Amino acid sequence: MAAAKYISWFADIGLQDRLRVGGKGGSLGELHRGGIQVPPGFVVRTEAFEDLIDALERRSPLRPRVEELAADDLGSVGALSRDLRARIEETPMPADLQQEIRAAYASLGGSGPPPAVAVRSSATTEDSAEASFAGLQDTYLWVQADAVMGRIRSCWASLYSLESLSYRRRHGIAESTVAMAVVVQTMVDARTAGVMFTRSPISGDRSVITIEGAWGLGSALVGGEVTPDRWVVAKVTGEISVREVSDKAIRHAQSPAGGVEELPVEESLRREPCLTDGELQSLRAIGRRVERHYGRPQDIEWAVDRHTGQILLLQSRPETVWSNKDKQTAAAKVSDPLLHVMSIFGGKR
Repeated sequence: MAAAKYISWFADIGLQDRLRVGGKGGSLGELHRGGIQVPPGFVVRTEAFEDLIDALERRSPLRPRVEELAADDLGSVGALSRDLRARIEETPMPADLQQEIRAAYASLGGSGPPPAVAVRSSATTEDSAEASFAGLQDTYLWVQADAVMGRIRSCWASLYSLESLSYRRRHGIAESTVAMAVVVQTMVDARTAGVMFTRSPISGDRSVITIEGAWGLGSALVGGEVTPDRWVVAKVTGEISVREVSDKAIRHAQSPAGGVEELPVEESLRREPCLTDGELQSLRAIGRRVERHYGRPQDIEWAVDRHTGQILLLQSRPETVWSNKDKQTAAAKVSDPLLHVMSIFGGKR
């Protein structure tokens, strides 16, 4: 497509564009340009968000009111969050922006019908090498055509959620440095989904990859609604030193009405591993490739397409906990592989 005022495609962006496409958008573009398979999509850049905020501030202050908040005054933070979110969600999009989004969305479907999409917040302050800002803004799955515009506005508004406002005030992040892009990306009808860490999340050992997964969409893991299967795989040799298969009673899947619904897992699959050894080795190879591309350990979201069996990456962000500790001391290799196993799912991604 020709250059647009508000829209960028993954093929045209990378991490260097974070200020215009946010952390998630920049990472997806970086993966795509690095030859890693990601679901196709585009980003509504921060210029659209900034134009909206400028229009609102011409009527009454917005960012100055955030700067005045005390981080520990949750009552005031909550009241301002409700007010700002309502103002953003109720403000119509400019006609030229709506036209660009409709054209980009239509092109995602090619010659077929318009696809269901994920509409994902991509703040400029998230997923950096210094700090993870993930989980504080909103993501919407299996969004149908008539709901895309509204979900984009909801992603913008989620920059002013109680959690996000509180985080910024606690960390002294200037509002002038914060903006929101939005990723619109074809949904993966996932048979299995999960995460992998290219160093042990427990010990920091860089010689292993820890993989966690469950049946269906990854949102069940993100919400802590299912205990995932877990494996620890030697990064170089591929030896699987830990296999921990859980009882996965539920899965998340597309709802006929749009969005996601919770379904029971068939009895025959509940205690079966959600990945084959071949898929584990494919994930290991992908993890190594992504880590080499970025030059540092990564926290990676992935999904296996139900229809094709293809592994697609949904996000890759820098691992921050052990990398920050490395500034003080190097992580030691551990002899007990069980020490690599953990579950980190407690919030949205």
